[in-house]
Order: sequence, then C-alpha cells, then structure tokens
Amino acid sequence: MPPPEPFLSRAARWLTFGSAVSILLSIAISQILLALALAALLASGEKLRLPRIRLPMGLFMLGTLIALAFSADPAAGLPQIRKFYVFLELLVVFSTLRSPQVVRWLFLTWAGIGSLTAIRGFVQFAGKMQEAHRAGRGFYDFYVGERITGFTSHWNTYSAEEMFALIMLGALLFFAGTRKRSWVWLMCAALIAMAVLLGETRAIWIGTAVAGLYLVWFWRRWMTLLVPAAILVAFVVSPAAIRERFTSIVRPQQVDSNQFRKITWRTGIRMIEAHPWLGLGPEGPKYHFQEWVPPDIPRPLPPGWYGHLHNIYLQYAAERGIPTMLILMWMLVQILFDFWKGLRALPPGRDDRRFLLHGGIAVVLATMAEGFFEYNLGDSEVLTMFLVVVACGYLALEKDAAPGAGPSQY
Repeated sequence: MPPPEPFLSRAARWLTFGSAVSILLSIAISQILLALALAALLASGEKLRLPRIRLPMGLFMLGTLIALAFSADPAAGLPQIRKFYVFLELLVVFSTLRSPQVVRWLFLTWAGIGSLTAIRGFVQFAGKMQEAHRAGRGFYDFYVGERITGFTSHWNTYSAEEMFALIMLGALLFFAGTRKRSWVWLMCAALIAMAVLLGETRAIWIGTAVAGLYLVWFWRRWMTLLVPAAILVAFVVSPAAIRERFTSIVRPQQVDSNQFRKITWRTGIRMIEAHPWLGLGPEGPKYHFQEWVPPDIPRPLPPGWYGHLHNIYLQYAAERGIPTMLILMWMLVQILFDFWKGLRALPPGRDDRRFLLHGGIAVVLATMAEGFFEYNLGDSEVLTMFLVVVACGYLALEKDAAPGAGPSQY
C-alpha cells in the first residue's frame, strides 16, 4: 500500500485544479489560487517541472525584457512583464496534475462551467434583443457592439473560453478511453456550440472551424465531407442576425466593417519596417498607433478598436521585434511537433493520452488561426486556458505522470 500523499502536495494539486477551472468564472479568483498553488508547491518540496518548450518560452520572455529595456517608455510596457505571472500556470499544472483522472475531470469541469456560462449568455442574448427593441434599433446593428459576455468583461474573451472548452470536450468524446454519461457531455457540447454561434465573433468561428475539421478528420475521416453541408444547413436555419454576421466576413456592412482591421495591419507593418529588431517596446503599438497610421488613410478613422493590431504575429513583431515573434512561432510549432510525434507513438484505439494530444493540437491550430484576426494570446484568460491545455498535452507524453502509470493510463 503506497504511503499517504503529503498534505502540501495534495493542496498544491487541488489549488492548481481550482485555478485552472475558475478562469472561466473569474480571473481574480484564478490568479489568487495560482499564487496559493505555487506557494504550496514550493513548500511541499515537490520537484518543479516545465515541459520541453521551456527554452523558446524563456527566450520569448528574454526578448520581451530586451525590447522593454530599449523602448522609449519602459514604464508603459510593464503590464506585459507582469503578465509573465500567467505563465506560472504552465509550471503548476505540469508539476502537480500528474493523475489522468484529475486531468480528465479538469476538462469535464470546463465543459460543465462552459455550459453554465453558455446559459448565462443565452439570457444576455434575450435581454439584448429586448434592449434593441426598446431602443427602436435593428437588432443586428445594436448587437455587433453589445454582444454576450458570460461572466467575462468582453465578448472576445467569452467566445475564446467557450471555444477552448468545446474543443477539449470534443477531443474527449472522440478519442478518450472510458466514456460515461456521454449524453450529458453531448448536451454540454451543444450548449457551448450554441454560445459560440450566438457570440458572433467571426475570428472564433474560424478558429473553431479549423479545430473542428482537424478533430473530425482524425475521428471519422469520411465525415469531413459532411462539414460543408452542415455549415450550409446551420446558415439556412440560423436567425437573420447570424446569417448577416456570416456574410459580413466577405461582405461587411458599415456597422461591422473590416476596414479598421486593415488599417491596424497596415499600421503594424509600418512599425515593423521601422523597428524590425526590437519593435516599439511592449504596449508600444497601443500608445504610438496614431503616429504610424499610413498617410494615405483619411481621418477620422473608421469605428473600431485601435488599442492593438488584431493579429498576434504583427503585434509581437511590432512590440518586441521580428526575432521575438519568430521565437513565439517556434514555441507554437514545437508544441504541434511534439504532440504529433507523441500521437504516432501511441498504440491504436481510444486512450486518454490520445484525447489530450489531439485536443492540444486542435487548440494550438485554433489559436494560430484566430490569431490572424485577434490579439488572442494577449488576453490573460485566454492565455491561461491555452497554457493549461499545453501543460496537459505534455503530461500525456510523460510515462511517469502518475505513480505506476503506463502509457495506456492517459
């Protein structure tokens, strides 16, 4: 009989679990629990572990510090340095959640909370329909700037959280070993998918579609042929506001014009051309945006958010230089390579390791696809969930993740 687990080790594990799941409800609670988890982990004397992306992650942080040091206003960039705290989620998850059962319940808890936030979103959606009616405005014009947010402060954050929860639940249903109460989780998936749809965040729709195609391809390859038909049916049966939002991807209206995003991209390219090595410094594009707007663009600028460049690749290159952006790309590609290599080494059949690795790849692909249109990894809630998925994927590559665990136990 194995000796009982020390209290501090057990506390570190459950505080980490709490931090990883509470991010869907409150960033403040999640980060408080993260601090407590780290303190318990350090006090327990357990080994501190980081996955094999620690080199590019460390170099990314170093590049950020160098860009800050050489920027015109280092104090303005300190919020990005404080955001390094979020990366501790990778450390505590990889160090403490060594049990397959705990990891599985983490993502099932995401599904449960995601369903609750979806229902909250449905209530908000109904309320906004009433507000638009009282204001005498067309719902679509009203809703584009007043979308559902769940328990978050912004619809982009809400939709990204729901997307990650949906991707990992889908991977679990497709590839995991034992599946109990599948009907419950299918219901959760339906609720979350509806919330993603009603969120009307087009970049999230693209990211979800990329991840969904990947998962379906490796689950039932022939079913990918049905995806275009499924999208067409969803379009036809959707409310008019949803159909308008779909068509706005290629035929935007005045209220949801893509013009402001083109302006941020062109402005970012000008910043990078002038400062290719170290960028303007962390937060630099936010504070110096107007200085770099191309002169041929008329003023005033079209409606839109100009606090960042709406593209993670341009954002990091403009803030921290092309080398640091390429280091980020190295880290993302390294995750994909490691997870794919791990999948190829697994025996055939359903397996918890398979669901974590497929889910991890799908989340990275969704993040990279959405990242062409949004600064998603700049959002602490999104970054936290991303790091949790990555840490659990690397746990699936560890043969000693749980005492006596063999490859088939994950």
